[in-house]
Amino acid sequence: MNFSSPRRRFARAAVAGLALSGLLTACGGSDDSGDSQSSGPVTLPFWGWANGQDAVVKAFNASHKDIQLKYTKVTDQLTMQKQLTNAVKAGNAPCLVQNTAEYVTSWVAQGALADITQYVDGEKDKFNTGSWASAQVQGKSYGVPTSSSPNFTIYRTDLFKKYGIKPPATWDEFIAAGKVLKKHGIKITNYAGEDPSTLEVLAMQAGAHWYAIDGNSWKVDFQDAGTRKAAEVIQQIIDNDLNSKLSFADYAAVQRNYDNGGTATRQISTWQMAGMVQNFTKSFGDWGLSPWPTFTGEAAKTPAGTNLTGSVTLVTKGCKNQKQAAEAALWMSTNTGAVKIMASPTTGNGVMPALADSDTYVPEAVSEKLLGSNYQAGQQIVKDSLKTVTTDWTFGPDWTAMFTEMQAGWAKVVSKEQTVTELLAHMQEWTVKDLKSRGISVKG
Repeated sequence: MNFSSPRRRFARAAVAGLALSGLLTACGGSDDSGDSQSSGPVTLPFWGWANGQDAVVKAFNASHKDIQLKYTKVTDQLTMQKQLTNAVKAGNAPCLVQNTAEYVTSWVAQGALADITQYVDGEKDKFNTGSWASAQVQGKSYGVPTSSSPNFTIYRTDLFKKYGIKPPATWDEFIAAGKVLKKHGIKITNYAGEDPSTLEVLAMQAGAHWYAIDGNSWKVDFQDAGTRKAAEVIQQIIDNDLNSKLSFADYAAVQRNYDNGGTATRQISTWQMAGMVQNFTKSFGDWGLSPWPTFTGEAAKTPAGTNLTGSVTLVTKGCKNQKQAAEAALWMSTNTGAVKIMASPTTGNGVMPALADSDTYVPEAVSEKLLGSNYQAGQQIVKDSLKTVTTDWTFGPDWTAMFTEMQAGWAKVVSKEQTVTELLAHMQEWTVKDLKSRGISVKG
């Protein structure tokens, strides 16, 4: 996974304000359940996977007498989806769940989440606009955003200097730099066969819209101009053998490859730096940051996906204390101490907060150990990237199933068994058929 690890993928859900019926399920939405009016302390089960979250829970419990969180750490994001599915079916889902934005619409479609708009809407000015939208569907809030995800390139400054390469400003320059590095046995990027988020984020950056609302139906288009533009870049990288093919199933091996100089760049966000800091032994100080490459002739625009808005804390519909759950979620996303814990690559995951004043946390989210003399310049790159994030991407109601199907095809793309264009044609047909099988109105 060049852009994300199996532990976490970030993305932006821009589906607020639709106020339409019949878009998520064939029978429309389901009624809300109110919070419990019980007095006295309440205990709220909370599932998550991020480093540092246990420390945040401990701080919350120490400062609250009437609400206590009972934290359970799940292995990773994908495991979370499976365990939550089982818990929802069994009627014993936790009150609070860490998740990422691409799954919100799917969980709402399944009737698993609570509408907590009345409890959180007054706090939205504390958050940046894109992050706030990530926890919404059809203008209703189902959780609280916990992080945003600025996107940029991290690269081996020593290798680029040695071979006379400048940090690529465009994807064309990126490909050209990859061809230079290839002559010296170095790959410019890594495409893990299990992670098509590479295609997702480039399509997002190029202005694609795989899912969109058209009247009272979903519109599906995996073959629009933006997606084709992204596909062309990826195909050139694969055809010219400019990419490593290391799976994040062996996370340590991927990190050793970067540390040893086998792969020279990553398009990442701040949270992915944590894995580099924790696993590197040789290349500290040899890394620098540069802006996310643009498509030639276009203004700077960074995708909101994988490294997108980041995580959200969702409140489940079965929670008997939804008001208290919303209060806890807000505290974890806004309390200065809690935010600092999660922003640090040492104590947390190095995530940027979802707050409107995220710039102030950049020094803590960027690793000086990793960047060395490039630390100060790197902070400005991160701040600038927050200003150019895509805000118009929509996640469909079958995103989880769609992404799983795309994973199988992406593996064939990376191994050159099929082209990106062929994969997209398959995804167009498959997704339309899948939505119809769920009784959801669709065009495409």
